Amino acid sequence: MEINFTQSDLIRYIYKEVTINEKLLIEQALKKDYSLYEMYMESKAAYDELPRVKFNPSTATLNAIMKYSSQTPVEA
Repeated sequence: MEINFTQSDLIRYIYKEVTINEKLLIEQALKKDYSLYEMYMESKAAYDELPRVKFNPSTATLNAIMKYSSQTPVEA
């Protein structure tokens, strides 16, 4: 049985959002299907170019939020 994977599947694979079974199937398909492998490499290259997200806000940002919060009335 041959499964056709989409670019969405590959992106989920890159972001490690696939099940173990899907991971194994995708890896097998990448070895057999050169066009799928090319699509994977293009997607992976784009992923690698994305800037890394900073999850910790700066002190200035936190202070601005706290100031706004203290000036905004609470609605019941």
